[in-house]
Amino acid sequence: MITSAANQRVKQIVLWQKKSQERHKDGVFVAEGLKMFEEAPGEQILEVYLSESLQEKIRLQGNGLPVEDKLKKTGFELVSDEVFRKMSDTQTPQGILTVLRQPRYQLSDLLRKPDPLLLVLENIQDPGNLGTILRTGEGAGITGVILSEDTVDIYNPKTVRSTMGSIYRVPFLYVADLEATLGQLHQAGVATYAAHLNGKNYYGSFSFRHATAFLVGNEAKGLRESTAKLARHSLRIPMEGKVESLNAAIASALLMYEAHRQRHMELS
Repeated sequence: MITSAANQRVKQIVLWQKKSQERHKDGVFVAEGLKMFEEAPGEQILEVYLSESLQEKIRLQGNGLPVEDKLKKTGFELVSDEVFRKMSDTQTPQGILTVLRQPRYQLSDLLRKPDPLLLVLENIQDPGNLGTILRTGEGAGITGVILSEDTVDIYNPKTVRSTMGSIYRVPFLYVADLEATLGQLHQAGVATYAAHLNGKNYYGSFSFRHATAFLVGNEAKGLRESTAKLARHSLRIPMEGKVESLNAAIASALLMYEAHRQRHMELS
């Protein structure tokens, strides 16, 4: 059992929690909580850390719990509660922390399904927003997310928690050149739609039943003009009062679920 915060493995976890460059250098990320452990793909799990108090809670609840069965398969390192709190990124740790290998995706992975539904995110900065977008996107049936390289790290602990497990199931890809990537989407027959205040038509007037990608920009500034011009279409979301823009996660949700509605209607 690990009982000292000076333990090298504890120090490494803290580094991975705090520094994106350390996560990417080592090709790992950290997921906290029971749900994130239970849904984690077994082939990606590298290490599991369990607090003393959670181990005792599992023991008292008896055999046959899904988490107990999975812990037997993965193995785990027991950590004192005090040290676990130092390893955790949360105020009230659940007592389990999973280290996973970062998956690697190619653009072809995002385009594999017929009539893909994609999100293209530019310079999203709030970790919670990004996690919520990924989670909502899974619910709406998207096939992948493309992120500009200046978007917040998807492996930020807050982002990972906000995905509620969707980070394991939704393919994503960071790209250095959005223009080149959008060009590849166009060549693949994907229609691109920029969510922009200058869009002349509301999003409900378009058909998203075929291959579609929505472009959504920074929370405060929206899409860069140069990026918006790369899309084949511009659209806007109706707003009343003095509201000038919506939260990026809300805007993304409206667009994704409109596409889901249209596609579901076509099938029904």
